[in-house]
Amino acid sequence: MSHTIKSVVSQSYRDFEFIIIDGGSTDGSVDTIKDNANQIDYWITEKDRGIYHAMNKGVAQARGEYCIFLNSGDCFYDDNVLDSVAILSLEEDILVGKIVSEKDNKYLFASPSRPISLYYLYSGTVPHQSSFIKTELLRLFPYDERLKIVSDWKFFVQAIVIHNCSIKYVNVNVTRFDTSGVSTSNPDKMWKEKDQVLSEMFPSRVLADYQFMKKSECLTQSLTPRFRQHFKIDKLMYRLGSIILHFVKE
Repeated sequence: MSHTIKSVVSQSYRDFEFIIIDGGSTDGSVDTIKDNANQIDYWITEKDRGIYHAMNKGVAQARGEYCIFLNSGDCFYDDNVLDSVAILSLEEDILVGKIVSEKDNKYLFASPSRPISLYYLYSGTVPHQSSFIKTELLRLFPYDERLKIVSDWKFFVQAIVIHNCSIKYVNVNVTRFDTSGVSTSNPDKMWKEKDQVLSEMFPSRVLADYQFMKKSECLTQSLTPRFRQHFKIDKLMYRLGSIILHFVKE
C-alpha cells in the first residue's frame, strides 16, 4: 500500500483527485493512509463486497474527467506518468498506456495490431491497470459486482464492442503491475467467469462461430512451423493466402 500511495503523491502533474477505497484492512494499510491523509482527497475504510464494489464506490466519489485504478501493490511507472498522458490532450473515451511487470520489468500487453473487436476480446483483454477511462462511461456501465475477476473485461466488451466507444493506445509506460493478483493466480475461475459473461451477452450461435474461428486460428498457428520446413508447401500456402486476401480486399 505505501508503495502505491507514494507513486501517486509523487506525480509531477498535480491536477488530479486521489481517492482510496479500503476494504477494512487490518495489515497496517489504514495507518499508511492516515499518514498521507493531507494528500488524499477522499478515503474510507469499511468492509465491502469485493474489489469491483470498491471500484464502483470510488467512481461515485470521482469528479474528474477520467479515472484510473491502481490496486494495492500496483504503482505508477514513474513520477511523470500523468504529465506524459495529460500533455497529449486526447479526448477518446478510453486511453491505454503500457503496463510493466513489477516482478521482472517486462511489458505484459502488446498494443493490438488491428482495431479492438469482439474477436480480439474473445480471448484477449485491455490492460485495466494502465487504462484511463472517462468517468461518465464508468457510471453508464458500472462494474458487475457479481464477478470476482473479469468485471473490468466485461466493461470493455460492453463499452468498446457493443457501444462502440473510442479507444486509443498511447506510447507511455503507465503502471508497474503486481502479478500476484487474483486474476493471474486463478486462471480457471477467470475463464469460467468469461464464459458466463459471454453466454449472458451474446446468442449461442454467435459464440459458436467465435469458438470455431479461435480453434481454426490455433490449428493454423500450430501447423505453420511445419509448413515452413517444406519450402514447396510453404510457398503454396503463401500464394493461396495472397489470393484470398486479394478477393477479400475487392
